[in-house]
Amino acid sequence: MAQDIRDLIKQEEKLVNDKMPSNHELRFLEKLDKALPVEKKTHFNWLQIAASIVVLFGLSFGALKYFETAESIGTIVDTKTEPTKTLGDVSPGLKKVEDYYLASINLELSKMTYQLENKDLVDGYLEQLDELNTEYNRLSVELTENGPNELTVNALIDNLKYRLSLLYRLREQLKELNVSDEQKDIQQSI
Repeated sequence: MAQDIRDLIKQEEKLVNDKMPSNHELRFLEKLDKALPVEKKTHFNWLQIAASIVVLFGLSFGALKYFETAESIGTIVDTKTEPTKTLGDVSPGLKKVEDYYLASINLELSKMTYQLENKDLVDGYLEQLDELNTEYNRLSVELTENGPNELTVNALIDNLKYRLSLLYRLREQLKELNVSDEQKDIQQSI
């Protein structure tokens, strides 16, 4: 089994130097074409053309409907996204008034102690505050739509005053309830 390496190299040189017949490549390609024929399409199938047209019309119709709804939504969104004006937008002096009342209202709300005994009382006042807040928002929309006028500005300021005075009354009533509860506790302990 052992072969001389020199003999193997000589045989290899003979194979490399041997040339293939000149038509070898051509015969190979003919055999390949017979084994794996390739169909060449030179014309479109009418069914493919019709399907392409249907898809094109479908996409066009869908795009048309999409842009119509987007346009109608856009007009609705544009009117709703317009920010409402506040008293601060009318003048700097009114902004100070509005900021004062809103800060006082928020301060009073933060001081409130919400207990189970006074739940009904506090809930009643909070409902009234919610109604006043809704009215304030309606007046702000009116201010935005109609522009500033004396009646609307005065109504907005009065609304803030009513909310603050409502919270002062609630605080006083809660104090009275606490005092009366403490007096009852003292009398019961005696």
